[in-house]
Amino acid sequence: MEKITKSDAEWKAQLDEQAYHVTRKHGTERAGTHEDFPDGPGSYNCVCCGLPVFDQDHKFDSGTGWPSFYQPADDSHVETTEDRKFFMKRTEVHCARCEAHLGHVFPDGPRPTGLRYCINGVALDFEPKA
Repeated sequence: MEKITKSDAEWKAQLDEQAYHVTRKHGTERAGTHEDFPDGPGSYNCVCCGLPVFDQDHKFDSGTGWPSFYQPADDSHVETTEDRKFFMKRTEVHCARCEAHLGHVFPDGPRPTGLRYCINGVALDFEPKA
């Protein structure tokens, strides 16, 4: 997959302030502050580059206040790195194409994977399937 690289000024011009802070500066939106996404089939795309990163079929209510998924739409569309901020060890999830920070993945999700991708809603655009 070809990477998308832009300058900080280009990302600032493209994204609103909160999306820029979360995706480019590794921020976190407050739990429960993002509007619910619509029900029905569709994909959740990276707000920065449009790559489909999660699918409605894999979404579940984790009770955390953030959109949660048990697997990505395609394993090659997300990458993970170790995050040791705030004296914790977590696994950060980011877009494989543009390296946008999406959220974190935890080993406490439902079957079939046992994973919980806890994703910032502001990092996603929902695209309904026709």
